[in-house]
Amino acid sequence: MNVALPALIVFFVLLPGFLFRSRFKRAERLSLDYSPFGQVVTQAVLWAAVLHAVWLAGTWLVAHRTVRADVLLKLVSSDSALHADAIQAVAADIPRVTWYFASLLVFAYVMPTVARLAIIHWRLDRQAAPLSRLLRFHAAPWYYLLTGADFAADDTPDFIAVSAIVDAAGRPMLYYGILDDFYLDQDGRLDRLVLEKAMRRPLESDKVALDGTDRLTERFYAIDGDYFVLRYAEAITLNIEYIKLAPDEAVPPVG
Repeated sequence: MNVALPALIVFFVLLPGFLFRSRFKRAERLSLDYSPFGQVVTQAVLWAAVLHAVWLAGTWLVAHRTVRADVLLKLVSSDSALHADAIQAVAADIPRVTWYFASLLVFAYVMPTVARLAIIHWRLDRQAAPLSRLLRFHAAPWYYLLTGADFAADDTPDFIAVSAIVDAAGRPMLYYGILDDFYLDQDGRLDRLVLEKAMRRPLESDKVALDGTDRLTERFYAIDGDYFVLRYAEAITLNIEYIKLAPDEAVPPVG
């Protein structure tokens, strides 16, 4: 009892911070979070402190009630006698205590998603943004590379072209297409790319066509089908090209 109760109280006090942190960050790893333990705890404690400060201020403004610091200190102490007094005080006000933590946990679960969507919508996390160091999702490098999220709204690419060298039966082939979507594995590694208007050519083929032109359709063989799935594990190199169409253009420069 002396150890279990204080640990349980600390857990409930810090739980909103851990919940807010896990919901706010955008991470490409889905299996385990290998962030340093000290970093995780520090961030969670800071978020918990901010959330409790906001909630306590709201409680004072709405209900004109303040936190009973003496009750909290008794709950986290190691004296069983103090525990009994503190538990009685909490039991006498259990509806308000329940409402406080329930509303705080709901806020910590919902608000990070709203904040993340707002950051993405207004591109507050792009590399050149003033608050990039604070709001950038550092655990999602493929997201920035393959979505053009680092561009300002006016400079957002209309298309992202991907070219990759793949070893096909001992012969290097160059594949080219417009990126439609991409998928990651459980460990956050790039798994596969879905391309539209995919084309290919042997790597040893000259870049300039025989008639002296340099058009993609002259240098590449079109691949039949609507979508071409390129596995990243089979690619030797990967090149990303951001394409911004001129005002009078309506289609990507391939096909």
